[in-house]
Amino acid sequence: MTTALLIRNATLPDGRTGIDLLLQAGCITALGPALPVPAGAETLDAAGWLLSPPFVDAHFHMDATLSYGLPRVNASGTLLEGIALWGELKPLLTQEAIVERALAYCDWAVARGIGAIRSHVDVCDPRLLAVEALLHVRAQVKPYLDLQLVAFPQDGVLRNAGALDNLKRALDLGVDVVGGIPHFERTMAEGAESVRLLCELAAERGLRVDMHCDESDDPLSRHVETLAWHTQRLGLQGRVTGSHLTSMHSMDNYYVSKLIPLMAEAQLHVVANPLINITLQGRHDTYPRRRGMTRVPELLAAGVNVAFGHDCVLDPWYSGGSGDMLEVASMGLHVAQMTGLAAMRQCFDAVTVNAAWALGLAGYGLEVGARADMVLLQARSPEEAIRLRAARLAVVRGGRIVARGAPATMTLDLPGRPSSVDFTRHPPR
Repeated sequence: MTTALLIRNATLPDGRTGIDLLLQAGCITALGPALPVPAGAETLDAAGWLLSPPFVDAHFHMDATLSYGLPRVNASGTLLEGIALWGELKPLLTQEAIVERALAYCDWAVARGIGAIRSHVDVCDPRLLAVEALLHVRAQVKPYLDLQLVAFPQDGVLRNAGALDNLKRALDLGVDVVGGIPHFERTMAEGAESVRLLCELAAERGLRVDMHCDESDDPLSRHVETLAWHTQRLGLQGRVTGSHLTSMHSMDNYYVSKLIPLMAEAQLHVVANPLINITLQGRHDTYPRRRGMTRVPELLAAGVNVAFGHDCVLDPWYSGGSGDMLEVASMGLHVAQMTGLAAMRQCFDAVTVNAAWALGLAGYGLEVGARADMVLLQARSPEEAIRLRAARLAVVRGGRIVARGAPATMTLDLPGRPSSVDFTRHPPR
């Protein structure tokens, strides 16, 4: 028999305070102030801290995670050397090693309050080792983490011999989403053709699409325009994501004034990856140096759903990261200069509700009838959570506490000063 969990005195992201939530049979069954305690229920005192739906990482590469330094380090730190390095590593991969690293990262993710990850998995290896490994991981972590897999032809679905057949085989095995990388095809024309082909494949199979699109500093890269067109032509509105879109950072403003309405009309989702976009882009610049992240505020203002992803952690492309989506939100906030109150909350949404929408997650949120998945943060508001990279005090999955953390504290020994520091206490204005 499942025991009910009553969470007491929580602050919600919308600003409501003193809220109780009753979790039963994997769902939120009641929400409001001063709820009665059911007989035998476990209780968790939120003590006024922020209770959020779980973080969602809308873009990741779990087949490569935690492989930093294998078989060597990316000396230049560039995107192209990372791709070449991944090509060197692929022949050395084993299913066992991929599974071991992926499961370790999933532990990190849960401890950080992540409830769902969309991971691209390379299908250009005809052995499909990574696909089979991550399908195994997806099944193993299902009780505590939603793992959505994208069939990703890293070396180009037309450029790499056999990639299209491999991609179809991966979908047959149970991979969830059709991926692509049109800017890595041999020509702009072949890139556009790959978008058409892959969108038609997704439409035939009733699947979602998530393409690495225009991940370059080339202001003339136009594949997201093509993606928006085929989305409308095939009736895929709301089911297609353009990831990265870093070329929009460099595009002419007049062209962007045409492009963004087309994207909004097609109901495209957009995923920016702040940590990685600003690290890998602008590498051919001297100064001023472009930072490469797509036009997040402008897209949001046009009604386009924008989510953030972590993209990489300790892999051939990125030597940092720890699975913290609040770090991702913080970087997005700074790079996009989204420092107003409403804008900071949009950055929090980009790693929670917006990302869940892009993935099509059912039952996500903090309302009666939603899944009993949530994270308790040592903060009083979403913007404070980003500012502090708030400690995760409890992570709840299916109404059960699956991770607990201690409040972050620091004791001082300073003459005539308080003995502890409270970073959540705002200074007087």
